[in-house]
This record gives sequence, C-alpha cells and structure tokens, in this order.
Amino acid sequence: MLWMMAQLRAMAPMEHASAAGTQATGALKVRPDAVAGSFYPSNAKALSAMIDEFLAQASATLDAEPLLVPLHDPILAAVAPHAGYPYSGPVAAAVYAALWGRSYARVVVIAPSHFESFDFTSVYDGDAYRTPLGNVPVDKAFARQLVEMSPELRFSGHGHDPTPAGAEHSIEVQLPWLKKVLGDFEVVPIVMGNQSYEASRALGVALAKLAKAEAQDGKTLVLASSDLSHFHPRNEAMRIDGQALSALESWDYFSMSRNFQMRIWEACGGAPMVAAMIYAERMGANQAVLLKYANSGDITGEDSSVVGYGAAVFVKSSREKTADEPFSLSEEEKSELLALARRSVEHVVREGEAYEPPASASEALNQQRGAFVTLREKNGSLRGCVGYTSAIKPLYLTVRDTATLAAMRDSRFTPVSVAELSNLDYEISVLSPLRRVTDVEQIRIGEHGLLMKNGDREGLLLPQVPVEQDWDRLTFLEETCAKARLRPGCWKDENTDIFSFTAVVFGEDQS
Repeated sequence: MLWMMAQLRAMAPMEHASAAGTQATGALKVRPDAVAGSFYPSNAKALSAMIDEFLAQASATLDAEPLLVPLHDPILAAVAPHAGYPYSGPVAAAVYAALWGRSYARVVVIAPSHFESFDFTSVYDGDAYRTPLGNVPVDKAFARQLVEMSPELRFSGHGHDPTPAGAEHSIEVQLPWLKKVLGDFEVVPIVMGNQSYEASRALGVALAKLAKAEAQDGKTLVLASSDLSHFHPRNEAMRIDGQALSALESWDYFSMSRNFQMRIWEACGGAPMVAAMIYAERMGANQAVLLKYANSGDITGEDSSVVGYGAAVFVKSSREKTADEPFSLSEEEKSELLALARRSVEHVVREGEAYEPPASASEALNQQRGAFVTLREKNGSLRGCVGYTSAIKPLYLTVRDTATLAAMRDSRFTPVSVAELSNLDYEISVLSPLRRVTDVEQIRIGEHGLLMKNGDREGLLLPQVPVEQDWDRLTFLEETCAKARLRPGCWKDENTDIFSFTAVVFGEDQS
C-alpha cells in the first residue's frame, strides 16, 4: 500500500500538466479526469487492478456478513468517501462491493465544493466526465428536468470545471468505481455550493419527485460523496465521526445538517449526505446500514492528525429492523442531572456566571443528547423552558446549559431572581434522535414530541405538553404550527417537515 502511495505521488506532476481545463471533444463538453495520477492511477490497467483488489477484500467482508445488505433489498442511495484511493479505497470499496451486480440507468453523484464558493446547487452543464476506464455520459434529459424543479438548482460549470485553485475531485473519484461495478450508466453530476438544510431538502425532494415520475422503480441511484472529520487526533476523530454516523443510522438527518453547519460534527460532504438521505426516505428506504468506518491513520499509522471515512447504504428492506435498546437513565443518574440543573440555576442567579460542573463519571451522562429543562413555580406555573433539540454536547453539560438558559434567557419571562430560587421545581426531558413523520396517524399522544419546520421557521413541543393540555392529535399539530409561528394547517403544506421524537421525562417529584 505504501508503494502505491509513492507511485501515485510520483505520477501526479508528469501526467497532469495538460489537464488544466474542461476539454471540448468535437461539439461535446467533456470534463477531464483531472486528478488521475494523483488520487488514483491514470493507467487504466493499473486502476482496474487496484479497484479489483479493494473490491475483493470488501466482498469477503460482505460474504462473511450476508445479512448486512441482503442481496435482493434495493439500495436507493449510498455514501462513499472521496479521498485518494490508497487512503479511502478500503472504505469506498464496501459501498461498491454492495452495488456489484446491481443495475441502474443513472447515478446522481452529489458532492461538495472544495475550491469554489457559490450559493447554489450546480448541475453540470457538460456532456460527459472522462475517466481512464472510459467516458461517463451525462443524463442531460434528467438533469434538465431536475433544474426546472427548484430555483436552488442551476446548470453550471462551477464546482465541476477545473480552476486555477484546483480541480474538484469529489465526483471524479467515484466514477471509476461506478464504471467498474455498474458498467454502462449515465451520470448526473451535482456540486452543492450552499450547504444549508434548505438546499439539501430542495435537492433531495426534487430528486425523489423526478425519480417517482419514472415508470421504472429503482432506476436511479443517488450517491453522496463525503469524507468525515479532518485533521484531529485519532481518538477525537473517532468520537466525532461516531456521533455523526450514529445519527445517520438513526436517520436523524435534521440534526446532522444542523451540527455540520455549526461545525460540531464534520463532513466535507455533509449537505450531500443529507440530500441523499432525504431522497432515499421519500423513495421508501427504511434502513440505513453503516458498512465500514476507518480513517487515514489506519493506512499511514499516523495518529496525531487523521481524516475519517464512512461507507453507508440506504435500503428499502422488507425485513423488520431489530429495535435498538431504548435510551434510559438510572434513578441515580436522574438525581444527578436534577441536582446539576438546580445548582446551575442557583449559581448563575447568585454569582452572575455559568456553573462549571465536575466531569460526570456516568457513561450515559457523557453521551451527546438533546435535552430541555423546564422550570415551574410551586403552584405549577411555567417559569422557563429552553432546550437543545440536537445532540451537541455531553448530556450533563447540555442540562447545565439549558437550565441556565431557562432561568436567564427565556424571552417569555424576566430572569429568575434570588428570591424565587426556593420556589422552583425542575423537570428534564432527554430527547431521542429526530425522525421525519411520513404519516401523521403515526403520532401518538403522550409518547411523541413534535418539531415542525418550514423555511426559516420552526417550533417544538415536548411529549408531555399535549397530555397536560388534553389535546388530541389534530390540536397537537395545530399548536405546533402556532409554536413555529406558521399559519393554521401548516402541517399539511408539502414544504413543512414534521419530525417526531420521544423523551425520557423526569422531575424532582418524579425521580
């Protein structure tokens, strides 16, 4: 493997002196294989042999775990890394081994932009992408229809055509793999300049609508090209990547998008991953399968600064997924969190600064979890309620933060005073991952909380609220619209996303 890396580095300067721009072949616009010779061999025979070796190793793993991706379950979307083959090849091969022998008319490859900044989603305006294994034609008819479906999408060479700053590799490196395992297919190359949730949603929804309009189910594969965290020590990278991949397996793409944008988690193709998940979900996929995770340190032996790589597929399976063990807290852990919430409020009110708690020894309290802290007066009146909907910190620090914010920053109330401290009761709600509601009949009063989002407006109500208010399902939906400052009936709008979650709820009189 080290020999391969040396060979690739040695080939790069000689073989790419002429690949500075998009090439015109007759009347066709063909995007060159600009990183062949650096990210992967430019020689077709050497490239084919390298891919074969990686696929053989990955196939052996899949053969040993035949239930990981059942042979006949349709794979609707996937995530594969885009680093140099010697580094990310063993991980990428897990995806491509799972795709081996399957048939797709087209592959939509969604990628980030490493070298250019633009505020839209760029659909390639050319005719083909060149690879050492042959050109891959663009499905121009599909691309044209796609661009017409959303103002977020535009025909463009941005993110595709090589620039003086560098040649975008994130689509190019996927194509030799696809040529090898699928043979003939057409590609729809897409680079996302806008990394927002709204941009991912617009692309994922448009792709699903267009794919559903076709007569043949399963004709389209959507592939998100993404590496994970960059340049952290190995243990830290594994922690960050593990959190993002756990959300992927839970299908909590809303939290993924939010945490990628806030740089709490990292993925240079985070928005493409979210778009692919939205597409797959709306096409009927019901299982997210993590095939492999590794990082560059596994190849180089260097642990001080690594890049993470993950491989996953989104499957439409007829098999019931084994239910995960539900998150729970012991009575001691609940008591620890309630005491921490009270101590945090009393400290900030009396001292005017945030409380710095000692590290918790509890494994559960060190998990990253969303949570809300609710403050009530002894007569039951609400005095403050603030929370983190996404898992952004260890649970004990989330409770410290949200208790402090509920006391001092809930815009509905004045800050808590010293005189009020003895009159407060505390309740904590620890949230599950978020999952989009595909059928409102699935919402269960007393079990589910709701988060509703439409554009830049969103609102959340905890599971205990409709019980306390004696609401039925319809009232719960309407009240969540109101919480999001949206018009009545907004939950019926196709541009509204409704996410449900469960919560572990406990208070000082319940623990």
